[in-house]
Amino acid sequence: MPRGPRLDAPGVLHHGMARGSERRPMFRDARDRADFVARLAALTGAKPGAVAAWALLPNHLHLVVRPGRRPLARTRGALLAGYAGAFNRRLNRHGHLLQTRDKSSVVAEEPYLLDLSRYIHLNPLRAGVVRDLAALDRDRGTGHRGLLGKRRQPWQAGDAVLGHFGRRVGQARRRYRQFVAEGIAPGRRADLVGEGLRRSAGGWEGLAALRRGRERWAFDARVVGRGPCVARLLAEAPASGTGPPARAWRAFPRVLTRLAKIFGVAAPAVTAGSRRRPVAAARAAIGAVAVRSLGLPVTRVARALGVTPLPLLRGLQRGRMLLQARKLDVEALAREA
Repeated sequence: MPRGPRLDAPGVLHHGMARGSERRPMFRDARDRADFVARLAALTGAKPGAVAAWALLPNHLHLVVRPGRRPLARTRGALLAGYAGAFNRRLNRHGHLLQTRDKSSVVAEEPYLLDLSRYIHLNPLRAGVVRDLAALDRDRGTGHRGLLGKRRQPWQAGDAVLGHFGRRVGQARRRYRQFVAEGIAPGRRADLVGEGLRRSAGGWEGLAALRRGRERWAFDARVVGRGPCVARLLAEAPASGTGPPARAWRAFPRVLTRLAKIFGVAAPAVTAGSRRRPVAAARAAIGAVAVRSLGLPVTRVARALGVTPLPLLRGLQRGRMLLQARKLDVEALAREA
């Protein structure tokens, strides 16, 4: 089956990946990586927040970028073609450095940005390029070092990632590093590489603009995100603005009230930040429905529930499991609300 055209939505995160031709090395040493990073900085114009995550491996690379008005295809083409030409001149070689077509997927920012950033920055550790997390902290081939404050890169979206971990920079960096450490054990995650995944709510303005022809499909390998109610949520996406659909927010109080009752706790206790076990369980279940099914942003749901984004994000899977244990259908709860 022929591959569909790339998605190019201004203001929406995109995860791009490129491989060396025949999986041969495209980065031989620190000089090659420094050249690529310098070209990336020049093409973004040092625009703050243009790049959310990046990793340069010997035979492939990952980039999570938020394109501006300039078409992403032009920027990506200039970056890869310029680097490939310089690489060939340095080695006096001829022929293609990269595979004929690089890969690009739209990213549903909530709740996938943090997971995707961690996954990408851990690539050198999974591939054996660095020995351990301490070595990754010093590695110049990813954006992880920049998020820890060990290298100033204005074009990297440090605040967009660290803002989920606390208001004070030092505390946020410590919590971010712990979050990365917790991601080492799970290994490869197919749901973060855009292979046959379901489109999720997020990036409303950009994704709504793509609703035409085959773009109406809920199943699309070009989108990182998942959720059976995706098609319904896209249909509700506003014509303008970047917030999730108003209907989803109107459903949120009903979800909260119903699940609080099911878990035997008072709704005010859920939103007051109580750490009692039954309240925390209800909050995790509410978060799972609100984020995974209604498509609401983690940051705003956390605020509504009286907690910070990180514990809510960590509790999403637990919330889904709690609902399954009670034989409650997450998507049905979202629809009925």
